[in-house]
Amino acid sequence: MIDRVTLRLSAALLVVGFILYVVVGLLHPDGPANNHEVVFAEYASSASWTAVHLGQFAGMAVIIAGLLVLYFALDVRAGGAAWVARLGAVSAAVALGLYGVLQAVDGIALKRAVDAWASAPEAEKVARFASAETIRWLEWGTRSYQSFMFGLALILLGSAVASTARLPRALGYVMGLSGLAYVVQGWVVGSEGFPVSNTFAILGGYVLILAWIIWLVVVAWRTKESSGAPS
Repeated sequence: MIDRVTLRLSAALLVVGFILYVVVGLLHPDGPANNHEVVFAEYASSASWTAVHLGQFAGMAVIIAGLLVLYFALDVRAGGAAWVARLGAVSAAVALGLYGVLQAVDGIALKRAVDAWASAPEAEKVARFASAETIRWLEWGTRSYQSFMFGLALILLGSAVASTARLPRALGYVMGLSGLAYVVQGWVVGSEGFPVSNTFAILGGYVLILAWIIWLVVVAWRTKESSGAPS
C-alpha cells in the first residue's frame, strides 16, 4: 500500500527542485572549465555568481526533500528492502550536506579567490592564481564525493522502489541508472576535473532523472487512495 498524498508531495518537490536546479544552472558562467586562467577571468566578472549558486543549493535541497518524502511514501518497514530504503534516505541527507559544503567552496571561497587574483597587482598574481587553483581542486574533491553520495542515494532508493512493487519496478530501475550516471560524474570530476566527457555524463543524468520524475508524477496522480501500483 502507498500513501497517495505523500507520493504526490514527493513528485511535486522533485519536479520543482529539478526545474529550479537546471534553470539556475543555465545562468552559471560558461567557459573552458579546465582552462583556469580563462575561466577564472569569467568567474571574476560574474555579477550573478552568488545568486546562481544559492539557487543551485535551493534546487538540490528541494530534490533531496522530494527523495526523503518518497522514502516515507514507500513506508517499507521490514525486510531487506526496508534497510535499502533507509540507507538511501541517509545517503540523500549526506549528499545534501556535501552539496552545502560544495557551494560554500565554489559559491563563496572560489569567487573571493578569483576576484582577488583578477584585481591583484602583477607582483601578486602568481600567488593569487595558485590560491584560486587550490580552492578549485578542493571543489573537484567535494563535487566528486557529493556526486558519489547522490548517485548512491538514487541507486538505493531505486532498488527499494523496484523491490517493493509499490510503484512500477521499471521506474526504480531508471532511478538506479540515473544514480549510476552520477557515480560516473563523481569518478570523472575526481580524476580529471571538468573535461568535455563529463558533460555527457551530466546530460545523461539529467535525461534519466527527468524520465523517472515524469513517470513518478503520472503514477502519483493515477494512484487511488491507499492502493498499490502494479509492478
